[in-house]
Amino acid sequence: MKVIEVNNLCKYFGSFKAVENISFDVEEGEIFGFLGANGAGKTTAMRMLCGLLTPTSGKGWVAGFDIYKDTEKIKRNIGYMSQKFSLYEDLTTVENLELFGGIYGMSGKEIRYKTGEVVNELGLQAEKDALVQSLPSGVKQKVAFAVSTFHSPKIVFLDEPTGGVDPLSRRTFWEMIYRAADRGVTSFVTTHYMDEAEYCNRVSIMVDGEIRVLQSPGDMKQHFNALSMEEVFFALAKQAKRSEL
Repeated sequence: MKVIEVNNLCKYFGSFKAVENISFDVEEGEIFGFLGANGAGKTTAMRMLCGLLTPTSGKGWVAGFDIYKDTEKIKRNIGYMSQKFSLYEDLTTVENLELFGGIYGMSGKEIRYKTGEVVNELGLQAEKDALVQSLPSGVKQKVAFAVSTFHSPKIVFLDEPTGGVDPLSRRTFWEMIYRAADRGVTSFVTTHYMDEAEYCNRVSIMVDGEIRVLQSPGDMKQHFNALSMEEVFFALAKQAKRSEL
């Protein structure tokens, strides 16, 4: 089942073509890597898919909703997490979960049940009543992911979610992504860590507003005769003609 469908999607800012005729789809439960150097257009594309930016042309559906007409429905049916961890620092772990559950329209009963489930699953018993500002970055990352998936969205957009955390926390985070995929949650991931691209089912790489390649990591390395995704990425990044936005 396709949970994201994009056909010839474009976004222009005046004469500047930030995103030019990109087309792809993402399946339910897939871990989809969306890569590109700074200025390649991936952030603009992601903002259109999240209902935050109106496309110039093309078509797209996210969780079955039209990216032109149903932006509010899209926002209610996706999760989003960024490197900055969109948490309230002066609230506790549990208070953050409860707050975001309420924002997404969950009932009090649902929130209480889900909070207990999340605390147990992620091993947050010792941190559940601690202020977020006091938590180590790796634990904050866990809480941020829990918040972004608390309302059981079909898709979670992860915008460089592992930036600034240690290697062990990064590994733990990817284990969380895999567990979510097992539950049917689709993860749409951007990252600057090329080793993380290896963990994705498929990867697209944007250059100058266009998707230049979209394959599994293994097929991509074979296609470019490369030993790593880092080699593939830099081979494509060298083709860029425009500078960083």
